[in-house]
Amino acid sequence: MGLDSNVVIRYAVRDDEDQAGRADAVVDGLSADSPGYVSLVVLTETWWVLDRAYAIARDRRLEFFEALLDAQELRTESPDLVRAALRRTRRGADFADALITEASAAAGCTRVMTLDERAGMTLIT
Repeated sequence: MGLDSNVVIRYAVRDDEDQAGRADAVVDGLSADSPGYVSLVVLTETWWVLDRAYAIARDRRLEFFEALLDAQELRTESPDLVRAALRRTRRGADFADALITEASAAAGCTRVMTLDERAGMTLIT
C-alpha cells in the first residue's frame, strides 16, 4: 500500500496523539512481504514539512530518511537515487534540488537549468 506524507510525518513527529496512533496502526501492519510504498513526492513533501513546519534539524531529517530507506517494511521509489540525493544534502544541498539533480542525471542529463541561484544547477541568465 502507498503511504501519504501525512502518515509518514505523523509517524515521525507524534504531535497529534490520535493521528500518530492511526499512523502506527498502518505502519505496524506492514512487513517485508507486504511493504508500504513511499514515493519521491512523499519524501520531498515530508522533507519540506519536517523542515518548515516543525523546524527539525537537517541531521535528524537525514537520519530519519536513512531509516526509511533501510526499513524492511517499506519500499521507497528509486532508493539509489534518494541515497545519492541524501549524500548531496549532507554536503549542504537542498533535498529537493539534490533529488532533481540526481533524477536528471539518471535520465541522462548533463546539467539542470534553473532560475534559483542557490540550487547548485546551471543558472539561466
